[in-house]
Amino acid sequence: MKKDFLICIDSDGCVFDTMEVKHKECFCPSFIRHFRLQAVSKYARDAWDFTNLYSATRGIHRLRALLRALEVLRLRKEVQLRGFTPPALPHLERYVSEGGALSNAALEEYRRVHPECAEEFEGILAWSADVNARIAELVFGVPPFPYVRECLEALSSVADIVVVSATPYEALEREWKEHGLLRFTASVEGQESGTKKEIIASLKDRYPRGHVLMIGDAPGDREAAHTNGVLFYPICPDGEADSWRRFGEAAELFLQGKYAGEREAEEIARFETLLPTDPRWAKGE
Repeated sequence: MKKDFLICIDSDGCVFDTMEVKHKECFCPSFIRHFRLQAVSKYARDAWDFTNLYSATRGIHRLRALLRALEVLRLRKEVQLRGFTPPALPHLERYVSEGGALSNAALEEYRRVHPECAEEFEGILAWSADVNARIAELVFGVPPFPYVRECLEALSSVADIVVVSATPYEALEREWKEHGLLRFTASVEGQESGTKKEIIASLKDRYPRGHVLMIGDAPGDREAAHTNGVLFYPICPDGEADSWRRFGEAAELFLQGKYAGEREAEEIARFETLLPTDPRWAKGE
C-alpha cells in the first residue's frame, strides 16, 4: 500500500456478472439438495433468489443467507398449505447471533469443540463445500462488466485498489487473474480475512480522512463503508454498465474531495429503490 487513496471493491455482482450464475446454478440447487427442499423446490428457489439477488439482503454472507432464505421460505403460504416445514438451524442461529466468525474453517473448529452442534454443522459444511465445488466447476469465462477494466486501469495509478469480498480467496484470485485484472490490485481480501467491515477497518487508517471509497452492489457493502466512516459508491443491479460508466465522473470527484455529500447521497438513493426489504408473499401478494 503506497498511494494516497484507497478504493475497496467487491467482486461478485460488482466487477463480474457472476451473481446470477453462482446463486441460480450453484448455491440454490445445493440448498435444495442438502436441506431436502425438493417438495417445495419452486418456492425454495424464490426464497433463495429473493434473499441473495433481489432484496436488501443481497450479497450477505452465505451462512446468514441460509438462515434468511429458510425464514423467507417459511412465510410462503403455498409451503404452509402443503404442510411442509423447512428445517430449523438453531445452533447456526445462535452461532451467528453471538458473532461467530463466518468461514468454513471457523465453523469446523466450533463444531469440534461443541459436539452438540456436530450433526447440524456437518450438514451446513457439506452444503458449503458442495457450493464451492460447483462454483469451481461451473463459473468461468464470465467477463467483467463494461467499463470496469478502463476504470481500474486509470485508477490503479493514483489509488491502491483492494478487492474486499465475502468470497473465498481462491475463487477471487482465480477470477481476477483469468481476466487480467489482478495486476491492477494492491491486495485481494476474501472471507478468510474477516468481514468486509473488518477488512476496511484494518486498512482505512493508513490513508487520510476522505481518501477511502468502497464500491459494491449490496446494502451490506454500504453498511461496511459507512460504519467505518468511508465513502460508498453503489453498482446498481440490472444497471451495472451504466453505474460503471458514471463512476468515471464520480471517481474524479472522489479524487478532488468533492464526492462526499450530495453526489454520494444521490447515488445511494438511486440504488436503494431497487432492493425491497420484504418479499411480496409476506405482504399477501
